[in-house]
Amino acid sequence: MILHCVLRSSRLSSLSAHLTRDFRVCCAQAGRPVRKTHYWVSTQTPPSNLVHLRATSNVSPLLFLNNGRTARCQIGPKPPLPVHSGPVLLGHLFHTSAPARALPAAPLIWLMLKPLQKLVAIILGRSIRKWWVALPTERRQHFRAWVRQRRWHLAAGAGVAMVIVALLLLTHLDESPVTGRTRLLVFSREKYMELAALTSEAYMEEFAELLVPVTDPRHQVVERVVQHLAQRNEDIPEVSDVTWSVHVVQSPDVNAFVLPDGKVFMFAGMLEAVADVHQLTVVLGHEMAHAVLGHSAEQASLSHVVDLLSLILLTAIWAACPQDSMALLGQWVQGKLSQLMFNRPFSRKLEAEADQVGLQLAAKACADVRAGPVFWQQMEIRDQLTGEPTFPEWLSTHPSHKNRFTQLDRLMPQALELRESCSCPALPATDPRAVFSKSVRLLLETAKHHEGGGPGGGARKPRLPRIPASLPSGLPAALLAQTALLPSSSNVDQETREPVPSVA
Repeated sequence: MILHCVLRSSRLSSLSAHLTRDFRVCCAQAGRPVRKTHYWVSTQTPPSNLVHLRATSNVSPLLFLNNGRTARCQIGPKPPLPVHSGPVLLGHLFHTSAPARALPAAPLIWLMLKPLQKLVAIILGRSIRKWWVALPTERRQHFRAWVRQRRWHLAAGAGVAMVIVALLLLTHLDESPVTGRTRLLVFSREKYMELAALTSEAYMEEFAELLVPVTDPRHQVVERVVQHLAQRNEDIPEVSDVTWSVHVVQSPDVNAFVLPDGKVFMFAGMLEAVADVHQLTVVLGHEMAHAVLGHSAEQASLSHVVDLLSLILLTAIWAACPQDSMALLGQWVQGKLSQLMFNRPFSRKLEAEADQVGLQLAAKACADVRAGPVFWQQMEIRDQLTGEPTFPEWLSTHPSHKNRFTQLDRLMPQALELRESCSCPALPATDPRAVFSKSVRLLLETAKHHEGGGPGGGARKPRLPRIPASLPSGLPAALLAQTALLPSSSNVDQETREPVPSVA
């Protein structure tokens, strides 16, 4: 005989662990003996979550509970689906195939078709140009006259198309968490999280040989700061719903980023750039803010819309330019203008928003938020000391260091007020910004004194000394007199005892 069990839950594995106990209890309550019975479980899971068990004993229909889930069992003459030929004892767990994770349709298709969009536009524009060149003169004049006669109809059609596009964009407006800003989201955050999982796997494979062990003090201090930030900001659903994991990469790059699924990648060069754990908290708060606000999905949505609109212009360029070389030049100019007018300004806007929200996350974590502006001032001086080339802000995807610490200084009163409202201990009277300014002033005076020793030295413009190649890439000791760099083991051990000030 066949025992059919129809599960009311979508997860079969949650029922299997307690099936034996529940089945025996139900049989005992019904006054029926429990016999040693062999069962066969189907290898295919039907759409209705129907499980087929072949039993050698007659058992009447039963209804039993398993952690709030119900299963209805009844006797049938034969299995509706083919069953596996191997016996499985009742006390064993059910084994089902792992749920197949469907590929993220919209974002993945967009990423795959994005390189082909430009090729299609180029071929279409070039075909239109060849068709126009091959037309006789009389046909061209006739076509121009036809366009003039129907110019209002064509304009009305273009207007209708623009209205449809505007309505489609309006239906994809969303409210940003924390800030409440209205934004465009073509890809929902849920679907983009699936694509983020694939991106995480790619990064894990790329950095597989560079990840420091979890016992490393650098990993431990970053782990504790991230978990402290998550705990102090658990009132934000986008923070509490994410499982945050830390990965420290052994690389001199001054970089850190957080993926939408909560994977934090911290480079060793960034740990050398921060002066204390408070600066590290502000930096990690900034990176976590990107994930909390869903900036990746927002930036991909804008890029998708801009790319689709630019295809019309690209097709027109290849159709209007008489030669392919001029069309290539026009395509290059169009791409640069798109970057300078849309992508880079929007990226700078998102970075500024992450600075604002990251400062709030650090304030609620009871960090000394006054160290945030100091970090970006350190980064500005570090670029001067290492000879890093500087570019105008309008050519970059990030705000300049000067604008970033200026913005953080402007937001400091609100951040300090938020920190005080979170029952945090009082901050020390010494302001890190004042200490840093004094250190910089002393450094400039020292540099001016060394370079202005000659008779005409007073007229020289003071320059900051360059760091020799043998020294680490961190700031000079004169700028970090009251703090210690994190990479040293002794300092990390000392700071991991209390990564951020404890809550009063």
